[in-house]
Amino acid sequence: MKNPFLKFSWLIVAILAIAISIFWSACSYERGPVANMGTQTQVPSFTKLSSSDPDVQAVMQVQNKHTTKLMEDKNIVGTATGLTPDGKIAILVFLENGNSTPKGMKTLSSMPTDIEGIPVITQVTGAFKALKSSGVSHTAKQTPPIQLGTSGGWRYDLANGYCCGGTIGSLIQKGTTQYVLSNYHVFWGDIVAGGNSRVATAGDPVIQPGLIDVGCTAANAQNVANLSGSGSLPTANVDAGYAQVIPGMVRTDGAILEVGTISATTVAAYVNQPVKKSGRTSGLTRTTVSGLNATISVQYDTECAGTVAFTKTFTGQIVLKGGRFIQSGDSGSLMVEDVTTNPHAVGLCFAGSGTNGIANPINAVLSWAGATMVGQ
Repeated sequence: MKNPFLKFSWLIVAILAIAISIFWSACSYERGPVANMGTQTQVPSFTKLSSSDPDVQAVMQVQNKHTTKLMEDKNIVGTATGLTPDGKIAILVFLENGNSTPKGMKTLSSMPTDIEGIPVITQVTGAFKALKSSGVSHTAKQTPPIQLGTSGGWRYDLANGYCCGGTIGSLIQKGTTQYVLSNYHVFWGDIVAGGNSRVATAGDPVIQPGLIDVGCTAANAQNVANLSGSGSLPTANVDAGYAQVIPGMVRTDGAILEVGTISATTVAAYVNQPVKKSGRTSGLTRTTVSGLNATISVQYDTECAGTVAFTKTFTGQIVLKGGRFIQSGDSGSLMVEDVTTNPHAVGLCFAGSGTNGIANPINAVLSWAGATMVGQ
């Protein structure tokens, strides 16, 4: 999920920045069985669940088949493919609320225990939100060339009495030209003249740190790149944007704060995979992958502290365990394997809730950008 990123006023740093209110769902859920559950399927056990496994692909097909109907329920905010506590492949169903029972909303007790013989695991996650906003400071102004995993954003991301920002996450390359990578909602989220008489435009500067960390005054930051191309949304299935590096302003090896250099190649996510990320707000954090093939809906605002512009439903996303892994302002962070030396990139962080984080698969991001990772 761009739901409220991080919003900052002159006096206060609030939560909500180009406000992408990911709320996961719409109309009422039709009562009755989701599928014929009379025959129990023999479900294999896994220690490492990968989307390349035929058994996993078969369950993903069942998940995809029923997700649209499930998400007609106002309380269901997403689905994914994951594992039961004893390691069997399962369909995960995420609920915004597990306690109250408003009319037309599913509860834990009213969810099916299986769909087409596949176990259903229900989790109360709360709403998912896009998250724009440690011994090493990720908000301080660095001496160039800067490392990534740092505070940054569009130079003019200030409107309606707030300023916004996120994370400049990593370095990518198209041909021989290098670009910094972040989210659409960090670089390109301002789409109306509105409160600042501007819209994000190719050639506009990207600064480090972001406005949220320099008192909303761009003169206190430094230009490190210039917006290139256009943002991914609303048409693409990733929340991504990139900006061409200004020579001498960014380390050419793509080093990330508290991570170091990464591999030039990538890996696909799998359930229980240990991962880490380096972001503006929470610095270096670690978790594991808990779900694959997730479907979620996200609202995007017109500008910093603006109104809702459009809603985007993403498919094939990565679900992360724990609500502290990605926090407001960490949007744009690169998620990598949790290994010491030259980890491979796994995903691009962009949204979360109180219990889970969400990332775009990195290969989908690179395919959209027509780029490769810069690494060793």
